Amino acid sequence: MKRKVLIIGCIIFFLLLIDQLTKIYIKSSFSSNETNFILGDWFALHYIENPGMAFGTTFGSEIWHKLALSLLRVVAIIFIGIFIYKEIKKDAKIEYLIAISLIFSGATGNLIDSMLYDFIFPFNPCEGFNQLAGSGIKMDCMDYGFKQTLEVRHQGFLLGNVVDMFQFNVIWPSWVPYFSGKQIFPAIWNVADACITTGVILIVIRQKKYFPKKVLQDKEEEKTI
Repeated sequence: MKRKVLIIGCIIFFLLLIDQLTKIYIKSSFSSNETNFILGDWFALHYIENPGMAFGTTFGSEIWHKLALSLLRVVAIIFIGIFIYKEIKKDAKIEYLIAISLIFSGATGNLIDSMLYDFIFPFNPCEGFNQLAGSGIKMDCMDYGFKQTLEVRHQGFLLGNVVDMFQFNVIWPSWVPYFSGKQIFPAIWNVADACITTGVILIVIRQKKYFPKKVLQDKEEEKTI
């Protein structure tokens, strides 16, 4: 058990470290919406932030929208953490534990942004991702050579944006109906998003390996019906 706790703990620590280092680097080195291609013209670093869920999806403009999302993350992280510990005690397969740990790491990584980044980095009301119509909070922006009053998002603990940076710049070929000329995957994402997605995909495609008894039981119940 101690060996598995050590392995899973190291994996979670490593993933969180990589996630936060990439976010801090991007936030410290890139300008808003700056793009830097790193693999040909199909994979780029593109600095953007989002106030909502994974892959740039938003949740609402009022303070309770963001707060509810962050609190939901907190509850989910606590339950997943407890679940991982219980599965380790049951001597679950290490691959299964890693899949759950990926989800745990991703959720925690994005939560750290919301919790701390508003206290670490300066807030610029001129940046588009800090503007939020309907929030009721107004600040002056001087970046355009004149004073402009804008509505901005809520700030503080659990209210910060999530930093995203990875972008696939791949376009559907002209012969594909409806999607022709559109990006195959337009969302901009981060390491935490990739962890969550990978963990969920692993659990879905490897469920027979992870839950052999449950799958067998379900098949037996289907036969008796």
